[in-house]
Amino acid sequence: MLALVIFVATLVLVIWQPRGLGIGWSALAGAVVTLLLGVVQWADIGVVWAIIWDATFTFVALIVISLLLDEAGFFGWAALHVARLGNGKGHLLFPLIVLLGALIAAFFANDGAALLLTPIVIAILLRLQFPPPAALAFIIATGFIADTASLPLVISNLVNIVSANYFDIGFGRYAAIMLPVNLVSVITTLLMLWLVFWRNIPKSYSTLALDPPRSAIKDPLVFRAAFPVLTVLLVAYFTTESLEVPIALVTGSAAILLMAIAGRWWQGGREAVVPVVPVLRQAPWQIVLFSLGMYLIVYGLGNAGLTDYGAAVLQWLSQQGNVVATIGTGFLSAIVASIMNNLPSTLVGALAIEQAQLPAITQELMVYANIIGNDLGPKLTPIGSLATLLWLHVLAGKGYQIGWGQYMKIGLIITPPVLLATLIALTLWLPQLPIPP
Repeated sequence: MLALVIFVATLVLVIWQPRGLGIGWSALAGAVVTLLLGVVQWADIGVVWAIIWDATFTFVALIVISLLLDEAGFFGWAALHVARLGNGKGHLLFPLIVLLGALIAAFFANDGAALLLTPIVIAILLRLQFPPPAALAFIIATGFIADTASLPLVISNLVNIVSANYFDIGFGRYAAIMLPVNLVSVITTLLMLWLVFWRNIPKSYSTLALDPPRSAIKDPLVFRAAFPVLTVLLVAYFTTESLEVPIALVTGSAAILLMAIAGRWWQGGREAVVPVVPVLRQAPWQIVLFSLGMYLIVYGLGNAGLTDYGAAVLQWLSQQGNVVATIGTGFLSAIVASIMNNLPSTLVGALAIEQAQLPAITQELMVYANIIGNDLGPKLTPIGSLATLLWLHVLAGKGYQIGWGQYMKIGLIITPPVLLATLIALTLWLPQLPIPP
């Protein structure tokens, strides 16, 4: 009960953030209380840090890359191209925006897709003079696809990175399993969004109000470097896997290279267009403190018996067959994530899966089901993920208020069918692949 009270109080602080305390310091305060009251031991800090450091710094590096490219105009250029590809047809523009969001989520993580693409989409909608109901449809679509399309690569979501590191899943193995599964998730998300919002989407729009895509490019050098740097980065993820090089080191190297290009370091900063130092200040450094603090608190919950309960439930699910085990694990993870936030929920699920006595194929299905549940499940409630809370904050700053009731109504309509279809795809696809050595 003590561990649970500390967790709930910390979660309230993280959501409330009194006097600008920030998510990191709020979580760290809860962790200090957990330590002082003996719920966790000082030795547990090293255990938790070993679990989260690679994932956390990879995430920070990805966001730095995203911010640099955003300042250079990369995402604005892409969005304007998509708006022109729509060719004045609203019913074509809608799926194109969703697919753009899916592509950005795959390479720049769900937070990057939601936080960077949303303001650009809003600016385009204002230029096209879409009415409020139509604008809401596009904005909701952008926010939802950022999470539901964050499955394909290890780097697509912090949840993926933590899980891959915890269970020692290679970049290639992960992609082989989740790329086809993610395709099902994207298609189902697009279908559900269309069913909910098709009446609000304008049949036509004028492309005359759109600026040419090239006008969005603010730093041509960084823009031209984007494609080769991202290509080399993706290849490096696969080629360094066998060498057991931390993903954070690979991603951090790419971030430093892009910073050098943006800051014109070889020229002493002359002719630099993108402000590198302010970009670094915008990076989510608080997520480092949040990850350490919140995961330490959750580790304490596990020590207090939550892991035992979770393992018992998973053990029972495994006895019902792989289909029930996979779907049950995914929905259970989704519900827990929507209540306690997906980052702590991921660790709870991982600890329970490791503790339960499961057949090898069932355990692997449950590992990926836990990832899917924690990637998609947060869309059930606004508190399910930090990305959603930050996304709602960005929208409020742009004058778009989405109430929690309205959000949950949409989330409860869209999320369960997408989650179910994605989990079924996992049960059909994973057993077809060869078992890794």
